[in-house]
This record gives sequence, C-alpha cells and structure tokens, in this order.
Amino acid sequence: MRLILHTVAYWLMLTMRDAIPTAHMLAKADFATLRLRLLKLGARVIETVSRVRLAFAAACPDAKIIRQLATTIAPAAP
Repeated sequence: MRLILHTVAYWLMLTMRDAIPTAHMLAKADFATLRLRLLKLGARVIETVSRVRLAFAAACPDAKIIRQLATTIAPAAP
C-alpha cells in the first residue's frame, strides 16, 4: 500500500511539473520546491454543489500559477 501511495504522489508531482509553462521559474524546480510553493499553502475552501473555490490571501505570490495548474490538470467535464 505504501508503494502505491508513493507512486501516486510521484505521478502527481510529475504531472504538476509538466503542466507548468516552460517560461515560469518553477518549470525546472525539484519536488521539494514544488511541494513548498504549490502544495503547502493556506487558502479558504468554498464548496458549492457544482464547484470548489479556493480563496487565497492577497499576498500569495503563486496564486496565478496555482489557478493555471488547476485548470490545466482538471478532468474534462462529462
């Protein structure tokens, strides 16, 4: 089970890194940097029936790239 979880986490990090535009400074970042800059953040989560919204702090420097990654990685609607 532990191997499966590590494999899924590795796949998620690879997918995130591949979805970042090549001109962005995080495009060639290692996994620890991606984890600190993109995954370990504070946001207010607002859930509705049809969507989940994230409200970032006004001083969040990576909010734009996080929004772009969310739309890029999101599955297509049925």
